Amino acid sequence: MCCTIWVYRLYDTANAISLEKAESILAAGSSVSRLRLTRVSPKAIAFKNAPVTAQLAPQQVPIAGYAYSAEVRARIYDLGVISLIFRITLPPDTTYDHLVNLAVDIDNIPEEIFLSVLESVVAAIRPAIIGERAPIVDEDLVIYYFQQWKDWDMVPLLLAEKEPVSPETRRETLANRFSYAEDFTVMGWDKAVVYDPTGSPDIPDLLEFANAQLLELRYYDHLLDREIDKMYDAIAEAERTAVYRRLGEYRRIRRQVLELLADITSITSKIHNSLRITEDVFYARVYTTYLRLVRIQDWAASIDQRIEVIQRSYNLLTEEVVTNRSELMEAAIILIILLEFVVSLFELF
Repeated sequence: MCCTIWVYRLYDTANAISLEKAESILAAGSSVSRLRLTRVSPKAIAFKNAPVTAQLAPQQVPIAGYAYSAEVRARIYDLGVISLIFRITLPPDTTYDHLVNLAVDIDNIPEEIFLSVLESVVAAIRPAIIGERAPIVDEDLVIYYFQQWKDWDMVPLLLAEKEPVSPETRRETLANRFSYAEDFTVMGWDKAVVYDPTGSPDIPDLLEFANAQLLELRYYDHLLDREIDKMYDAIAEAERTAVYRRLGEYRRIRRQVLELLADITSITSKIHNSLRITEDVFYARVYTTYLRLVRIQDWAASIDQRIEVIQRSYNLLTEEVVTNRSELMEAAIILIILLEFVVSLFELF
């Protein structure tokens, strides 16, 4: 075997997916399993709710002028992510030049192929989907998986680039290399080369899981951005209403903001805690390095900043509600005093 190319497309499809229901539905028509790493004990790496994997029908995939048969799997996450994995096994006589040509063209696989498979999966597990939405956010990943290594140059595969690169670029590209025994993994932004004589899928599975977390953080970052704009528009609209209605509008906006804060805090906590590596140092290094490569902390920090903006707005709205309530009470007291004064005048005359 020369090489197997694992092409991933991950889509955000829902607020959540009931894995128990999805597993039950898919088991009726295909081979189904839960994700489990094969080379470590379950205690070493703990999935909060291990995603469901289903074997699907093979697909024909055009790359660099050739049609390849791809083994297809769908992996379903309770976070609402559906990952499609196309495994393309190349012939044993595949040359290095041909592999580089594939690497250059691999990102040009028609998206319609993936979306067609995604639609069929969503249709099948729809009863398990909670808060379905159009897959407007996606992540992609390509892994070149070898069980036999021929000492080929990995840089063109990782960069999808035929042209020679500078020594600095080469060093940066190959910097994130990890090896446990005879195996090795070299990771880039959205590409990786994995050599493992045992055929274990553990490293690809870890990288895929990290992409699912990244995808969800990206989605909720965009969601918060939209919600902040809507909040500001709602506040501006409330300020244009009559004074006696404004307090009710502020209360409504404040209630919505509080619900949003609670939802986002719960969701982001679930994302961060969906995988715990407790004992395996090697896998922990691979996983945390990849998270750093895809800048997942930047997305997490962006969400935290937006939450702070929303929190400040909530506090300001609370102050405004209290101020308006105090003003109304003062006005009511003044009105009562005036009424008593008028009544006293009538009694005098």
